[in-house]
Amino acid sequence: MTTLAWISAASVAGGVLSVVLAALVALTARASWIPPLISFAIGALLGAAFLELLPDAFANAQSVRGVAATVLAGILAFFVLEKLVLWRHYHAEDVEHDDAALGDQGRSGILILIGDSFHNFVDGVLIAAAFLQSTELGIVAAAAVIAHEIPQEMGDFVILLHSGFAKRTALVLNAVSGLAMLAGGLLGYFALQMMVQWVNSMIAVAAASMIYIAVADLIPGLHKRTELHATFQQVVLIALGVGAIWAVGELTH
Repeated sequence: MTTLAWISAASVAGGVLSVVLAALVALTARASWIPPLISFAIGALLGAAFLELLPDAFANAQSVRGVAATVLAGILAFFVLEKLVLWRHYHAEDVEHDDAALGDQGRSGILILIGDSFHNFVDGVLIAAAFLQSTELGIVAAAAVIAHEIPQEMGDFVILLHSGFAKRTALVLNAVSGLAMLAGGLLGYFALQMMVQWVNSMIAVAAASMIYIAVADLIPGLHKRTELHATFQQVVLIALGVGAIWAVGELTH
């Protein structure tokens, strides 16, 4: 196989296989399991942002302050984007159609797809960079990507269901988002030097989306259940989500 063929195959596998494996878990979940699984999703998002993306961005940054500023700008941008989604929901003439059926007007689902697409694109660039070094390094990098994507993609899938999307729609949208990895891999192969300059910024934006969705959209919903046992369950599941990301990171780094 040529290097380009390896990059293409690994990017498709990383973007789609992780989605399929995550969906196999999430699709078996009953509707009553979705609220508790949201807590796990929160942990997975925060774990991915603070234990994986931001450490990588800061470690490779020419300016740590610049990366932090990009994260802040990303959070503000996702706030504005969510406002636009809300504005469309309340002012569009077809408000009685699909959006009316969505649990939170689809806001968190739309935002997670945008942020995850950035993340997948960056992973594709990194896979390309690894294969351009050697086939063996590329295979290891692709395996690491698939491993760390699975718990995060499971969280993303649950968020889409919570946001009101049907299971089939959530699966298709997550798979389409996963194809951003192929785009990153191909662009990385043909224009790696140019793409590398933007990797840290894209990582910071992806981290910003995860932090914003977890803190602004999902955590407030947990406060609707104030019972002690519900709070304990939420804390445990958030910790499990963080722990899953940490464990995969320890095994793949």
